[in-house]
Amino acid sequence: MNNTEVVVIGAGQAGLAGAYHLRRSGFEPGRGFVVLDHSPGPGGAWQFRWPSLTYGKVHGVHSLPGMELTGADPARPSSEVVAEYFAAYEQTFDLRVRRPVDVRAVREGTGGRLVVETSAGDWAARALINATGTWDRPFRPRYPGQETFRGRQLHTAQYTGPEEFAGLRVVVVGGGASGTQHLLEIAPYAAATTWVTRRPPVFREGPFDEDAGRAAVALVADRVRRGLPPRSVVSVTGLPLNDAIRQGIADGVLDRQPMFDRITPDGVAWEGGGHVSADVILWATGFRPALAHLAPLGLREPGGGIRMEGTRVAADPRIHLVGYGPSASTVGANRAGRAAVRDIRRLLAGEPAAA
Repeated sequence: MNNTEVVVIGAGQAGLAGAYHLRRSGFEPGRGFVVLDHSPGPGGAWQFRWPSLTYGKVHGVHSLPGMELTGADPARPSSEVVAEYFAAYEQTFDLRVRRPVDVRAVREGTGGRLVVETSAGDWAARALINATGTWDRPFRPRYPGQETFRGRQLHTAQYTGPEEFAGLRVVVVGGGASGTQHLLEIAPYAAATTWVTRRPPVFREGPFDEDAGRAAVALVADRVRRGLPPRSVVSVTGLPLNDAIRQGIADGVLDRQPMFDRITPDGVAWEGGGHVSADVILWATGFRPALAHLAPLGLREPGGGIRMEGTRVAADPRIHLVGYGPSASTVGANRAGRAAVRDIRRLLAGEPAAA
C-alpha cells in the first residue's frame, strides 16, 4: 500500500490545475500527492481528438494556471498542440504524473483514509481530487431497430476525419458543437448528409460575455447542488453563430430534422412515414461523467447525480470532483482546482469546510 495525502485521478486540464495548486500549497509529489492518469501520454482527452480538429477550430483552450499557452499554430491539430503544452506543463512544475495507470475503484479504507485501487498498486489517501472528465463514457442512445442497421454506426469518440465518409450517405445525430463540426466537414465528401436532433438547435448571436458565462455556470451549478446529473454545455449556452455556421445554414447542410423514431436496415424512419437511406449513422450525442470507479462509495443521489457543495461531494468532503458540472470547461477547471485544494488544506488541518 502506497501512502500519500492526496490522490489526483486524471491529468487533463482539471487534474493538472489541481496538481499545480497542491504543489504551490506545499504538497510534494510522492508523500504529499500523486497524479494518476490512464492515458498513454500527456494531453488529457485532447490527445484523442480527430486530426481535422485544428487548434483554430476549437472554441478555446484556456491556459493552465502559471503557464500561458501562446504562439500555437491555428492550422495544427489541437491534439498535438495541447499534448505538447500539457507535457511541458507537467515538466515545468515537476508534477510527476504516473501513466498509464487505470483506477479500478475507490473504497473506504481504515483510519479515515480512502483506498484507491489501480493497475499499478493501491494508494491510501486522506483526500481525493477526481478529474476523470467524460471522454471515456461516450453516450449513444438506443432506438428501435438499431441492431438491424446494415451500415456503420460510430460515435464522435471514434471519428477520425471526413475522408472516410467519401461517397456515403451519412446521418449525423446531435445538436451540439461536435455534430455541427462533423456535418460541415463531412458534407463536401459525402454523397448526402442528414442532420437530426431531439430539440431544435438554439444559435447564439454575438459574443459570449462574462455575464452570459456566469449565468450558464449558475444553471449547471444549481443542478449539481440538487444531486441531479449535469446537462451538456450547449443546453445552457447555445451554439455560436459564426461564419462557418451561417454558411452551413445557407448551403442547406445545417438543415435540422426532428429525431427519427426507428432505425431500419438501410436508414432511419419517422412515424409519419418519412425515411432517409443511410450508409452511416454518426452519433454526436455527447458524453457522461466517467465516475464508475467511485461507485463503491455510494455517492449518487436518488436524482441520479452527485450532490455537490462547490467542488466537494456533499456526502463525503474528502472527495472533490473537478471538471464536473459547472467546472466542466477549461477556465472552470482552473478555478475548481484552486478551490478544491483550498478546501483540502482546511480538511487536512482539521478546520471546518468553507461555506
